[in-house]
Order: sequence, then C-alpha cells, then structure tokens
Amino acid sequence: MAARLKKALADGKLTRVFCVGQLCAPKFVEIIGLQGGYDAIWLDQEHAGLSIQQIEDAARAARGVGLDSFVRLAATDYATVMRPPEAGAGGIMAAQVRSATEAADVVRWAKFHPQGLRGINSSGVDGRYGTIPMPEYLQKSNAETFVAIQIEHIDAVNEVEKIAALQNVDVLFIGPADLSQSMNLVASWDHPEIWKAIERVAKAAKAHGIHWAILPRNAAYAQRCVDLGCRMLSLGIDTWTVQRGLKAFVDEFASVRP
Repeated sequence: MAARLKKALADGKLTRVFCVGQLCAPKFVEIIGLQGGYDAIWLDQEHAGLSIQQIEDAARAARGVGLDSFVRLAATDYATVMRPPEAGAGGIMAAQVRSATEAADVVRWAKFHPQGLRGINSSGVDGRYGTIPMPEYLQKSNAETFVAIQIEHIDAVNEVEKIAALQNVDVLFIGPADLSQSMNLVASWDHPEIWKAIERVAKAAKAHGIHWAILPRNAAYAQRCVDLGCRMLSLGIDTWTVQRGLKAFVDEFASVRP
C-alpha cells in the first residue's frame, strides 16, 4: 500500500518520487532506496509495457528499502487498473485521462465498496496472500491505495474542477510534455498558456483539499510549482539517471590523455 506517501502528502510534506520504466529491475529499485531522498517510485507501465511479474518484483524491492510505489498505466479498462495493487503496488496513476467520467471509472475500479466496485480477491500480495481477515483487507486497501489522475491533455484541464472534486483521488499529476502537445505548444514549457493551465490545476486541487504533482524540467521550474502549492515532485527517470552518470564519468576523465 501507499500509506506513508499518503500521510506525507496529508501532512503537507514536499514528497519526491522517481520513475522506473525502461530499466525496471529490483536491484535498481534497491539502489534508489538505499541512496535515499525519495518517498516512492512510480513504475511506468504505460510506456515501458511492464509485466505483472516486473511490477511484483519492483514493488517487493521497494517495500524492502522503505519506498512506496504506484504504477502509471493507460486508463483503458477495469483489469488494467485492478491488477497492479494485487501485485503489491501501493496504487495506480491513470495516464491520458480526458474527462471526469473517465477519472471516476478509474476510482471505481481501484477501490472496494462503498468507495468503488473493485473485484474482491485477497489472495494477492495486498491481502498478504489471504492471511488478512476480509473486513480488515477491504478497509485497509480502501484507506491506503493511492490514486493519481494525470492531467496531461487540455480536455482534462477543462474538466479539472470536476476531476478534483471526485472522492478518493489523491493527486492530480500534471504531464507537461503531453499537455503542451495537446495545446499545440509542443515543448513550450514556459509559455504563458501552459502556466495558466498549471495554475488552474493547482487552484482546483487546493479548492478540493487534494494535492498535485509534476515532473519538473529543472530546479527553477520545480520551485515555481512548489510556490503554487505542488507537494509532489517527480525527480528523474531511470534512463536519464544512467545518461547523466555516464556523462559525468566521461567529463571527469576528459583531461586524461596518452
């Protein structure tokens, strides 16, 4: 589950999460946790096509080093939303949501009655393989399962107040790259219209007592978002980390010559 992450957000803490996708491996997750500085990882099933086995292994590694986890997935159907929690992930993040109706479907599929209608199966990791009494399992899952809705299309921005008003949405996660694309402003990160959309999301989240998140392009961008109330920063992606590390080594030894 994602009880620690949800509590940190509820307490107003600035949380830091890391994306694992193309290089999803338990050892990589362990390295992130042992390095420190992060509250959770999010597993990118949308773009990396992660299997349930990969999610199980990564979530298990995350638990072992004190990290919460959630899975980004394409908001397509009930099974896609339901399976990551049963595999041990602390929650889900639905990508490419366009409307409050789609967001409501995600919540319904992620939560049990009375908050939703997720199929009951306590035999997975989240039910400790059937060892948790059913009433406790249902209550614990509803309380601790993390639900994020990505706001990465102008259609979602135009309904963000309705999305933010939905019960059991924890975070509105802005995807600035796809948002800019949907607004015909590709990669125009600092365009006034992009910031106007971000500010609208921030205002909607605050009005409904929830939080919002973003993958910032640099520290100055992140600070501006934090000043607007953002309390979850997605700092880094696995492939970026490797690229930066390799470049750092090359640069460090660039002066060495025969």
